[in-house]
Amino acid sequence: MVELIAAPPLAQPPEQLRYAMWLDAGTRLGMVVLVLTFIGYVLGALPPRVPAHELSALWHLPAAEFTQRTGMPNGWAWLGHLQHGDVAGLFGIALLASCSLPSLLALLPLYQRAGDRAYVAICVAEVAVLLLAASGVFTVG
Repeated sequence: MVELIAAPPLAQPPEQLRYAMWLDAGTRLGMVVLVLTFIGYVLGALPPRVPAHELSALWHLPAAEFTQRTGMPNGWAWLGHLQHGDVAGLFGIALLASCSLPSLLALLPLYQRAGDRAYVAICVAEVAVLLLAASGVFTVG
C-alpha cells in the first residue's frame, strides 16, 4: 500500500499576509455595502433618483444622453447623491475598486523597516497611479 505524506504548509511572507488581510477586509466591507444598499433600494428605504418604471425607456441611450435626461451626476458628484438607492450602490463598487489602495499602504511600514527601498518606491508609485486614475485628471473623449 502506498502511503501519502502530507506536505508541510507553506509559510507565507508577512507582506503577503498583511496585503491579503487588508484586501480581504476591504472586499468584505465592499460586499456588505453593496448588499445593504441593494436591500435599501429594493425595499424603498433609499428611493431612486430615476424611477424604476422609467429605466426601460432609457436603457438604450448613450451614457451622455442618459445622464442628461435623468440628471444623474457625473464624475465624483455621485457622492452627493448617496441617499438615492440607484446611486448608493456605487459606493460599494468604489470600495471594491479601491481595496488595493489601503492594502498597498499597509505594506509600506514593513518594507521601510526591512530597508527595501525598491519595494517602498514601487508601492508609492502604485498608490500614486491609483489616486491619479481615480482623480479623473486623465479622461478620454
